[in-house]
Amino acid sequence: MKIIRSTSVILLIIFLAIKGYGNDAHELWLKKQPAKSVVISSNNKSVIVNNAIEALKNGWQGENNARLKLRIVKDKAINNDGFKLDNNQIKANTPSGILYGVYELLRRQQTGENTNSILSNPSYQNRILNHWDNLDGSVERGYAGNSIFWRGEKDLAVTANDLELWKQYAIANASIGINGSAINNVNASPKMLSSAVLQRVKSIADVLRPFGIKTYLSVNFASPAVLGGLKTSDPLNADVIKWWKAKADEIYKLVPDFGGFLVKANSEGEPGPQDFGRNHADGANMMADILKPYGGIVMWRAFVYSPSNKDRALQAYLEFMPFDGKFRDNVIIQVKNGPIDFQPREPFSALFGAMKKTSVMPEFQITQEYLGHSNQLAFLAPMWEETLNSDTYQNGEGSTVAKVTNGSIYNQKYTAIAGVANIGLDSNWCGYNFAQANWYAYGRLAWNDKLKSSQIADEWLKLTFKSEKENADNWTVGFLEPVKKMMLESREAVVNYSMPLGLHHIFAAHHHYGPGPWWAPKNARPDWTPPYYHQADSTGLGFNRTKTGSNAVSQYHEPLTSQLNNAATTPEIYLLWFHHLSWDYKTKSGRKLWDELCYSYDKGVNQVRDFQKTWDKIENYVDSTSFVEMQKLLKHQAFDAKVYSDACVMYFQQFSKRPIPFELERPVYNIEFLQSIDPRLIYQEGGNFNTSKILNSKH
Repeated sequence: MKIIRSTSVILLIIFLAIKGYGNDAHELWLKKQPAKSVVISSNNKSVIVNNAIEALKNGWQGENNARLKLRIVKDKAINNDGFKLDNNQIKANTPSGILYGVYELLRRQQTGENTNSILSNPSYQNRILNHWDNLDGSVERGYAGNSIFWRGEKDLAVTANDLELWKQYAIANASIGINGSAINNVNASPKMLSSAVLQRVKSIADVLRPFGIKTYLSVNFASPAVLGGLKTSDPLNADVIKWWKAKADEIYKLVPDFGGFLVKANSEGEPGPQDFGRNHADGANMMADILKPYGGIVMWRAFVYSPSNKDRALQAYLEFMPFDGKFRDNVIIQVKNGPIDFQPREPFSALFGAMKKTSVMPEFQITQEYLGHSNQLAFLAPMWEETLNSDTYQNGEGSTVAKVTNGSIYNQKYTAIAGVANIGLDSNWCGYNFAQANWYAYGRLAWNDKLKSSQIADEWLKLTFKSEKENADNWTVGFLEPVKKMMLESREAVVNYSMPLGLHHIFAAHHHYGPGPWWAPKNARPDWTPPYYHQADSTGLGFNRTKTGSNAVSQYHEPLTSQLNNAATTPEIYLLWFHHLSWDYKTKSGRKLWDELCYSYDKGVNQVRDFQKTWDKIENYVDSTSFVEMQKLLKHQAFDAKVYSDACVMYFQQFSKRPIPFELERPVYNIEFLQSIDPRLIYQEGGNFNTSKILNSKH
């Protein structure tokens, strides 16, 4: 791949300034601090260790002229790319371990934490970002601009700007322990495996490698036929196997440390082995056998469902459990945190722990597809922590999702975790500044799945906002604590004003933004419509997944099956996920279901309004750009929350036939108006609306 070099350093600087790449937001949590002098010695001269040394020299905050030793050792207490910090010495078994140890040390210096007697081992071997970036430069479910990797199949030349941006991306990932990047959409184009595109893949991998990051590709299962011109893509066909072997050989010659394939097959119209009468194991194992000599892995997604199934939540378990133990050891089944699709709240997928003879990896969504895109504050660490700490009971009490996927309980040759990124060309990378906290949080939890959300939020705020000019005590009380509280409550607020009590997938059509509990066109697939999930009728609300319904509860291990089968013992956060209940069902608060629903929606709206008050008080602690941006976002979110609350309460009221509790705020928007407009287009700065259509005089 020819690299087009910048003819002028000045032009590059101008470009970066125009794009905003030099501003604080673009620096993420790696804000530049005046570095003190440090004397570094190392017994390893690899490029990764050299990058670690450079990071130390640029960010050292310890004693001036301190002496620091970096040592590659053979220490059985250190696993994989883990490390030890002690007495100005970093020990690791690998160069990447040294790099992660350096960033741990620098972070602890900036946040004021202890830097001695630290042993840190990663929870997962492979900590991967999944980019849903398309070859044309668009990003599916991306809210931060176009792809940082792709501009179109006719624009594959690598520029100096590309190289610089990829390096910044690599540094950010290395600083939080991410060591893998799948650089294209799971809805993959066969053209991703063309020779021309693979040359650009090589260039990307060459930039990521010096920071300990392996490159992965999402592949289209039909590539042998579409790209290779074969008559079939049957995984058991000799010519198909030969084609994949040749393609793997081509890839590894370009990228010797290539991580492997990510595959979405027989899902949402994507091709797969079932198209040829084969099964998931046939397809995954064919690829795994081809990659094994190179050390590659296959991440095979379990996100599958059919329109004919009576409950979409059942499908992944039904399709994959029969093949437990039949997958090669370098196949990892990639499972979304919940059984449906990255909803604001879901119970954990029943596949976690159930597959005892096959490696399973969690898939989280960093991009806010279902949580307000880039217009709503939603710190997602509490959601992921909730999933990781959920007890599957598959190997007795304490068999959490974390433990059944990180190798603590089952003997998995490979362990992994994936996060669907929201990274684009926006100057702040993520659409809005606080969304960076989700990228950061994912990396930290992937490294240490025992971390608490409060600690992660504390770290991110200190790294992102704190400067030496503020008085430490005043800053902590006036900024850190209230803003951290706001972050930790933000995801729950989204749940409350959109889908409380276990409701799910009641979004407006297609774009998953704003309310649409009524959306059910005659020709639409039932499982793509909200009524399929909320099941509202005159008798009550919720999806019956008990033994008298779809029996999804049977996919969970006891005591969960019995617990979830009974509304009285089901956690109320999942109540309407598992049960269709009467509008008069008495909840734990003592209120009837209808009243509790109204209270939940009202609570969510008021939580966001409280966020606005919190943020307005901290103006003196942040720069004006950050302050105004967040003010605008929270104003937008407050509007969206009220729209969501009003739409859902008024819609469900048509079935409940009950009044809204008199002590709660009344709806202000006309439901007919909300049903007639794209919810993404309702909000306008300044509120230029036709109030005769919006205002509702009867509730």
